[in-house]
Amino acid sequence: MSNTQPTRTGSCLCGAVRYVAPARPLATVVCHCRNCQKQAGSALSVVAVFPRTELRVEGQLTVYEDRGTSGQTVFRQFCGRCGSPVLTDTERAREQGVIFVKAGTFDEVSDLRPTTHYWVKRAHPWLPLPPDAELLEQE
Repeated sequence: MSNTQPTRTGSCLCGAVRYVAPARPLATVVCHCRNCQKQAGSALSVVAVFPRTELRVEGQLTVYEDRGTSGQTVFRQFCGRCGSPVLTDTERAREQGVIFVKAGTFDEVSDLRPTTHYWVKRAHPWLPLPPDAELLEQE
């Protein structure tokens, strides 16, 4: 990341893990799959996609290896002290040179607008889905 490029910062709940990323993510997406719901402890997971070489993380993350519905390994990275989920990584993301940052950990979130919702067939029925977003039944 160049010194002149605008950045976005974030952290886990306790602040033991902090990061800096480009100000604008490549994409912001929502996942409604059961594993993301369970990992987030919520109805969904919102992640922002960044080039992995542009993300700078300070602090220690703990990794839980999960299996996605596709069978690929999902590396769920969280703060071992407070438990906040911070990053999600996959083998495919590594091949593509991207990484997923949990949007709820950003210091500023007012400008984020998810454009795609994955696994909407698992979305909670009480949750309205935006009509202008791309809605995918699965991944």
